[in-house]
Amino acid sequence: MADLRRVSGIALLAGALLAAGPMLVSLAVAQLTVTADDRFAGLQWTFARVKYNSYTGDARTDLRVGYWEEPWAIDAPAAEQNLTRRLRTVTAIEVTEPVVLTLDDEKIWQYPWLYIVEPSNLQLTDKDAETLREHLLRGGTLTLDDFHGPYEWALTVQQLARVFPDREVVEIEPPHPIYSCFYQLDKYPQVPGLGSFFSGRTWEKGGFVPHLRGILDDNGRPMVLINWNTDMGDGLEWSNAEDYPGYIKWTAMAYQMMINQVIYTLTH
Repeated sequence: MADLRRVSGIALLAGALLAAGPMLVSLAVAQLTVTADDRFAGLQWTFARVKYNSYTGDARTDLRVGYWEEPWAIDAPAAEQNLTRRLRTVTAIEVTEPVVLTLDDEKIWQYPWLYIVEPSNLQLTDKDAETLREHLLRGGTLTLDDFHGPYEWALTVQQLARVFPDREVVEIEPPHPIYSCFYQLDKYPQVPGLGSFFSGRTWEKGGFVPHLRGILDDNGRPMVLINWNTDMGDGLEWSNAEDYPGYIKWTAMAYQMMINQVIYTLTH
């Protein structure tokens, strides 16, 4: 397999909530910078969601579920559809339709950017861990999102240790270029899930402080990006919901951080 990064592209956001309706669009303009840029024409990017096993043993073969019935599908398909739509609308890159893959799908090698939501539910088989390790060492990137608090952190790290037992998880903080590769972000944002938003707070499950963490390859490239104590997926999913105008600022933060992560990932 060739370097996975060569089939990736840069995404620039213009009017992050273009399809959100007149009221939300007017609010969004104040939140997000609009920039036209075609420097990365001819490159490609796809939102590839991993359908993972959250059971033990051989239950994978008996898994017959649809969206919303398993943790791997949280925020789907709206989150990926919305991010895909934004990138396709405002960039010259080829943004293909989102896909859902299992780690044992042979097509996984075609997709350098993988997304796992609620990774504290993840249970990797030995083969899954081997495949994921090879995928990332070949130049792929895994993005983890929407898990909170010390308990869910411990469960997630336990699975990551099966993939990279010899590599540490590190903090990725400003002035790391991931915070300035397109949008200038002074700090890592805590995007509340919609339930937390309705409760008047940004945190849940004791995850008071948001962190961007990662696992690096031998050249210092983040192979794994870990969005902890934040819910980027909800920010993407609910960006078109006119019923929640107060949520617009969190949607803007989610798009800014996710676009920066994609841009950094696909240029390093």
